[in-house]
Amino acid sequence: MNGGTPVRSSKIFYGHQWVDEDDVQAVADVLRGDYLTCGPMVTEMEKCLETYTGAKHAVAVSNGTAALHCACIAAGIGPGDEVITTPLTFAASANCALYCGAKPVFADINPDTYNIDPESIRAHITDKTKAVVAVDFTGQVVEVEKIRAICDEFHLIFIEDAAHSIASKYNGKQVGSLADITTFSFHPVKTITGGEGGACLTNDDELYRKLVLAHTHGITHDESLMVGAPHEGPWYYEQISLGYNYRITDFQAALIVSQMKKLDAFADRRKEIVARYNEAFENIPEIIVQQEIAESDTCRHLYIIRLDLNKLSCTRREFFDAMSAENVQCQIHYVPVYWFPYYQHLGYEKGLCPNAEKVYEGIMSIPLYPKMTDGDVEDVIKAVTKVVENFRK
Repeated sequence: MNGGTPVRSSKIFYGHQWVDEDDVQAVADVLRGDYLTCGPMVTEMEKCLETYTGAKHAVAVSNGTAALHCACIAAGIGPGDEVITTPLTFAASANCALYCGAKPVFADINPDTYNIDPESIRAHITDKTKAVVAVDFTGQVVEVEKIRAICDEFHLIFIEDAAHSIASKYNGKQVGSLADITTFSFHPVKTITGGEGGACLTNDDELYRKLVLAHTHGITHDESLMVGAPHEGPWYYEQISLGYNYRITDFQAALIVSQMKKLDAFADRRKEIVARYNEAFENIPEIIVQQEIAESDTCRHLYIIRLDLNKLSCTRREFFDAMSAENVQCQIHYVPVYWFPYYQHLGYEKGLCPNAEKVYEGIMSIPLYPKMTDGDVEDVIKAVTKVVENFRK
């Protein structure tokens, strides 16, 4: 149990959006205009993403899960195929394979960086493997060069789930143009937000064409792609494949465009907070800090502390509750995907990825978002330190 007065008098949560008056005005301008969807702000959002990341093509979609689904469709994933991914992620990173009738295969993680281990990817490749969905967990970029080499060797599609990592760089190159297809999410706790929203980015013209069709019912207005009746007029279109309604609205796109103007400032502030956390926790033996590869210039979406429970007289739940009592609300990211009942019913069992399971037992996400003041950051550090001292063996 915690003793004395809580570190904070008001609750602070692990993540929170930063929406200012410029953002509100950008959305209001669209709401007062002619296009609420399928309009010019969606195109503007795509251009902004292309310019920022260096990717040749961007396709704006309704959310990050839709982006992953479209990526799998564009990659040609279907029944009988296998898709390798990490278990330490949100379920969508694996569900996207299931949506296409394929089988998710879980490779283990590096126990220091928490990202997918390239050698574990290699060990799980079979003649059914079609793609790798590699997740930039917490914002740290995966080992792109090693994964790229494996994908090239086995003729696999490299999909980078960058839901956490917009504004991160790998060897100086922005995330978004590194993989065959990169997917983003703009959920409110991410670095920038549209409320919801997502995007697929690629440098490949053919993959781009397939991504466009996948998110708009498989319908095209492009005469060069039409295969049926003669083009009858400006109203005419054709459905040439099976697609989905994964469009994003113009007012969401407007918010994302406005937020992108602040993206570098948001990233800089996140890095400042991460540096302060690292400094504060590096000499607390009960806290294990996530390690980072030299190639990744990381904009962290999440800051995770890992509890060394052998050195504490508490469970993770007790530590979590004690943090809540200090008015610092944490979160856990993530339960290994194959532990969920749905995956258990599909035949997956615990024990598949020992590193991921061991890491999961001790991890906890603490507050990290740009609008945190220096005082907020110090309060979080004080709360972690206080709880550690209360439970120190």
